[in-house]
Amino acid sequence: MIPLTPKLAAVIAIAAAAALAGCASASTSSGGTASSGASSGSASSPAAGSPAAAAGSEFPVTLTAANGPVTIKAKPVRIVSLAPTATEDLYAVGAGPQVVAVDQNSDYPASAPVTKLSGLTPNLEAIAKYQPDLVISYQNANGLVSGLTKLGIPVLIEPSAATLNGAYAQIDQIGQATGHLAQAQRTVTSMKAQIAATVRQAGSSHPGLTYYWELTASPYYSVTSSTFIGQIVGLFGLKNIANAADKASDGGYPQLSAEYILKAQPQIIFLADNQAADGGQTPAVVAKRPGWSAIPAVKHDEVVGLNDDIASRWGPRLPLLVAEIAQAVERASASG
Repeated sequence: MIPLTPKLAAVIAIAAAAALAGCASASTSSGGTASSGASSGSASSPAAGSPAAAAGSEFPVTLTAANGPVTIKAKPVRIVSLAPTATEDLYAVGAGPQVVAVDQNSDYPASAPVTKLSGLTPNLEAIAKYQPDLVISYQNANGLVSGLTKLGIPVLIEPSAATLNGAYAQIDQIGQATGHLAQAQRTVTSMKAQIAATVRQAGSSHPGLTYYWELTASPYYSVTSSTFIGQIVGLFGLKNIANAADKASDGGYPQLSAEYILKAQPQIIFLADNQAADGGQTPAVVAKRPGWSAIPAVKHDEVVGLNDDIASRWGPRLPLLVAEIAQAVERASASG
């Protein structure tokens, strides 16, 4: 079994359920499960780019989220976030002053009002105590949507992003839901510009470079190119060693053996289990694994200890993750 640290539970558990979560919203999605949170709401929503939409002041508004049409009658003033990415999105679009509580894993920004609330196992009574007029989560667990809807509390389910466009769409939708669409659109524009500039500098075609993305060790779980992270790394045209091991039942997150990784000889290793809370698999630890000193990535110091929070979320700090990947690509290209 995968060791269920909070962050990895959010990454892998959501991804495993992505197919189910996306089925209901596929008709409104422009790029997979996560983009079901697109800002293309129902007819009662102001059109993106219109003066009303840009002002973000038109309420009531009906949005189409992963849990279907959600009507928000007035600009929310008491928001509860049960997802670290949603929390980052809220603050990025300017809705921070409206946030009254966030879940226990929402550690960014530092000013967010962290509580004991859980997005994995939400407690409806505990959530309701904050008297929210909007709740945002990444999954509908423990009867979250039906229970809060009965209390008259709208819930937006914004699942893990399947594409960059899906991540952008969620930011737009959260901006529209909170009365900050214009700032959300500015945030997305800035993210796109930063990512494009980074890819342009590092280059988008490196077919000779292979990589291994480590989610967990003992056992070794990785990501394929079909996943959100795989697509992010794919911006640089690298070859993913996990692709050949993927099975339909893996959902893009195959378990690899040490022998498989050693045989694949990746030239770059990205560690998304680098921090102590997620396994503490630092470059130094990796170098001490039996046989791993012969892997090119280890020999040439191309084992990258990522910021696990940034690597497991799909919000406004994505340009920082892309920059970390780009630096590794540039170093590996220079040494190769």
